[in-house]
Amino acid sequence: MKQTTLCYMEAHDRYLMLHRTKKAVDENKDKWIGIGGKFEEGESPEDCVLREVREETGFTLTDYRYRGIVTFVSDEWGTEYMHLFTATAWTGVQTLCSEGELAWVEKARVAELPIWQGDKIFLRLLAKERPFFSLKLCYRGEQLCRAVLDGRDIPTQ
Repeated sequence: MKQTTLCYMEAHDRYLMLHRTKKAVDENKDKWIGIGGKFEEGESPEDCVLREVREETGFTLTDYRYRGIVTFVSDEWGTEYMHLFTATAWTGVQTLCSEGELAWVEKARVAELPIWQGDKIFLRLLAKERPFFSLKLCYRGEQLCRAVLDGRDIPTQ
């Protein structure tokens, strides 16, 4: 089972977003997402998010929270467990990312970008300061067909 992390770095009511444009084969091609990636052998979710943020941005997180786990089920990409984090402090200088372009985007405008429909659900949960949650998102192609929050079906919009 694929396991990944995703971190939304927050500053001045903005998120640092990654526009995924550089990989030839990429399930997130042309989408805007937070910062993260796949686990390496022996990593915890915290180890992975710290490494991925450093590799993709040049920043070292100094204040971050584990917010939830998102299970993605896709007819094209299989199943993935994504460990979701937010961060409010870091050190370092932003670098170029080998996977796309980094940009600070106002939180209120993120939903206007080309993002996954399910991302809108967990971004709303983050905005509401929802305690740790489990969210299951089921996709057919790029169409979100089911969402389950803490074991209960919820609207997909």
